[in-house]
Amino acid sequence: MLLSERNYQSNLPTAESLPYSDETPVDSELQDIIPHLLKSILNLIWAQRDNWFFGIDMAWYYDPEKPAIVPDGFLSLGVPKIKGENLRLSYVTWEENGVIPILAIEVVSKSPGGEYKRKKIEYARLGVLYYVIYAPRRSKPQLTIYQLHEGKYQLLTNNPVWMPEIGLGIGTEEGIYEGIKREWLYWYDREGNRYPTETEALLQAQQRADQLAARLRALGIDPDRD
Repeated sequence: MLLSERNYQSNLPTAESLPYSDETPVDSELQDIIPHLLKSILNLIWAQRDNWFFGIDMAWYYDPEKPAIVPDGFLSLGVPKIKGENLRLSYVTWEENGVIPILAIEVVSKSPGGEYKRKKIEYARLGVLYYVIYAPRRSKPQLTIYQLHEGKYQLLTNNPVWMPEIGLGIGTEEGIYEGIKREWLYWYDREGNRYPTETEALLQAQQRADQLAARLRALGIDPDRD
């Protein structure tokens, strides 16, 4: 006899009972920094939203009978950004109302580790709509972006690529982050304008304030006067 849906749910393992580390060390600094850069920008541009979650090097459980997969970064929409005061130990699909991440990101270290074959097949099978591979240490192309279509990934060739289902674009551009000048992975708006990092946003705000103060002084108004 088949278990009822309620009984089935009650028999599924919980995040607390599942391993939350694959015990695989991070291969390089960039594999850690790049997803954190993307998440920090999301925290700025989606500051008023609480229906998204960006996981970094976090175990994603998609089947209670199979081991987790651990993307370098992934984005889910329609789930709580913050889940409980102790946050998430891992991302467990059956505890997230069945929501599959809409975007997965893999940053290739010195040599590929299944990103172009095994993981590509797995993400397509699981229904991840966009799959981004960034290989900063390899020869061109360094950025590869796929979109799922009828169960198979199709290569997207623009840089940045606009993702209407997410409301963001993603691509690469030279910039400075944490004092490091190099090519980084960034978010973009519909027109292809790059969203600033937190440091850049603060600098832009200060520049606007300085410009306003200069205009007021030109009109004979002291902006520093109470």
